Amino acid sequence: MSKALSFILWSFSTALAVFLITQPLGNSVQVVLSVFVIAVLGIITVLRLDGVWRHIFLALGTVVVLRYAYWRTTSTLPPVEDLYSFIPGIILYISEMYCIVMLGISLFVVSDPLDRDPAPKLADEECPTVDVFVPSYNESRDILALTLASAKAMHYPKDKLNVFLLDDGGTDQKRNSPDPAVSEEAHRRAEILKDLCADLGVTYMTRAENVHAKAGNLNSGLMRTHSDLVVVFDADHAPERNFLRETVGYFRDDEKLFLVQTPHFFSNPDPIERNLGTFKHMPSENEMFYGKVQKGLDRWNASFFCGSAAVLRREALEEVGGFSGITITEDCETALELHSRGWNSVYVDKPLISGLQPETFASFIGQRSRWCRGMIQILLLKNPLFKAGLTLPQRVCYLSSALFWFFPFMRAIFFFAPLLFIIFNMKIFIASSEDFMAHTVTYLIVGEMIRNYLYGSVRWPWISELYEYVQSVYLVRAIISVILQPRRPTFNVTAKGQMTKGDHLSELAMPYFAIFALLGATLFVAAYRYTTEPEISGLLLIVGGWNWFNLIIAGAALGVVTEKRSDVSGIELPTNANVDLIFGDAIVSGSISQASASGATLVLKQAPGISLRKGDYGRLSLLSLPPELIVPTMPITIGAQTGLENGEISLKFDPDPHHYPIIAELILRDLTQVRGLRTMRQKRRSLVGSSLAFIRWAVTCPFTALGLAMTSGSADATMKQQKITQAPAAGNAPQAAASVNAKGGVL
Repeated sequence: MSKALSFILWSFSTALAVFLITQPLGNSVQVVLSVFVIAVLGIITVLRLDGVWRHIFLALGTVVVLRYAYWRTTSTLPPVEDLYSFIPGIILYISEMYCIVMLGISLFVVSDPLDRDPAPKLADEECPTVDVFVPSYNESRDILALTLASAKAMHYPKDKLNVFLLDDGGTDQKRNSPDPAVSEEAHRRAEILKDLCADLGVTYMTRAENVHAKAGNLNSGLMRTHSDLVVVFDADHAPERNFLRETVGYFRDDEKLFLVQTPHFFSNPDPIERNLGTFKHMPSENEMFYGKVQKGLDRWNASFFCGSAAVLRREALEEVGGFSGITITEDCETALELHSRGWNSVYVDKPLISGLQPETFASFIGQRSRWCRGMIQILLLKNPLFKAGLTLPQRVCYLSSALFWFFPFMRAIFFFAPLLFIIFNMKIFIASSEDFMAHTVTYLIVGEMIRNYLYGSVRWPWISELYEYVQSVYLVRAIISVILQPRRPTFNVTAKGQMTKGDHLSELAMPYFAIFALLGATLFVAAYRYTTEPEISGLLLIVGGWNWFNLIIAGAALGVVTEKRSDVSGIELPTNANVDLIFGDAIVSGSISQASASGATLVLKQAPGISLRKGDYGRLSLLSLPPELIVPTMPITIGAQTGLENGEISLKFDPDPHHYPIIAELILRDLTQVRGLRTMRQKRRSLVGSSLAFIRWAVTCPFTALGLAMTSGSADATMKQQKITQAPAAGNAPQAAASVNAKGGVL
């Protein structure tokens, strides 16, 4: 197609779109137009049409969304003279326009996601040298042992693969600390990890000072090594055997390639998934980003470094002085710098590692606070809109990733806006109930259909609302702090591998109770006004419905802050490995179906010829041992639940460091089965099914949370009373140990 013809077609399309968007229509005609579009979108969705139909779907949906934006701008704002209503009305309007702009940007990013061909296969002599960095701060030996053993066992020429543990918990600064406890702990940690590295055949490194957090730690390793490529694995990210074979080949064909990023896959649920019981059947939260957004970014050469599970070119890193450390999101910041210098990136949509998510709600909020503050730092200190060297699509993509993190403000506004009308009688949205139904309701339906069409396989309806709400309660303050002092935030390590004993409320739960109570009281006020003020009953019905929707989300959130018991403190994955159990002269054969660093489930091939009891001690032997495994067997103990009637035996491990290569072989030899389970979870769920689940959570979770609050309150009171009545003898102080995508409704 010639440029002239292309220009004519684009001009005609733009003019037609502007005409359709700005054409004044009565409410009845608006409803007919919107219902027609909704019907077409529904047909395309049900038939799962793609190709050109994808563009038709997005074009029709965009018309309805922009018609709403035009109507909202020209017909619904409160008069300037009425500042009491105008100021909150404008705040709500800006929030809605933010959501529409973010929707438009996301359509640009993911409209044509890129599916990469597999990496070229390299002969051993073609393979570049690789340094693997595993940065660590306070992770346990067991978590590090599995990651290091898995990294060491990756399929790659052994003379071209070097694995380094970069220990920031045993630095000179910490070991020479004036605080004896800090110094002692750093010395103890350094000795333990040095022994671990010696057993596993990897190199232990530390540095003089803990400066520039993770970026400084990585740069210290970069300065002391020399291989062509650098691989980064977080301390809890254990790689599959084929990780390098699936990634390194891309560097051969593109001399300007600086990054190959792979998805982060997690073997444990996050607090929302665990506390609501959705982990086994609902797509995980990160699958929307790694399954859709990163592929869209890859189309525009804007897929960015995510801090782990990635391969980077040393030459590119050295060109920009190593990993960037101005912000606390060194990964995205580093990618921004390299993209601006003309380097390229590749995203491989294939999980090749297994990691751990935060187990407690408090650590989850801490992690998201760091991400949020770091991305807003990038926006303020290295705004991609004005960054020299980026292409226009790259600017839009990076801007999307940074602007997204303002969702806590918008979520807070959408949550509390109904209260302004119901309690304070502010006229923040000038429209009749007929106008609202014709424009707003149809816009909300179309917006949800667009999101479901683009992301339905990786994000169920209303789940984004829940994730955003539970984060917003604490992230609003984090955003304000960064805006006031952009250079102040510091890097905080997210706690991983924690076990939670028994059901209990999170220490962060109180604000969620308060918000739920406030929304519940507001609903009663709306009901009272509905019966006493019939002249505005239509608007009260609409605003009350909005408040009711917010109350449902707030009720479900009380289930999120109700921490459920978790007994798994590390990576646990399904597997299929044939093994023998050796008990003296007797051998029991079977297949491992599930394994972690602390135990496994063995499926017997036939009835054992010996009696097996809890506590029996034996050794486990893999039937197909890699040649580099020096220790061929590992001690095991029969667990409490033998399950012999089902042909299963529970095994317990108590491994020494040199046994972790066997565990790595059991768990991470091949993640095909894990990827299959991930794919099985990626099923679309109907709006009806998601709504019913939300209503069930909203009804049941508050009662459970309130029951725990009352129980814990009584327990605390009893403990305090015991301390008073059972005071220790004089001179003995009592000792105690304590453990411590933006969417929204509109009016």
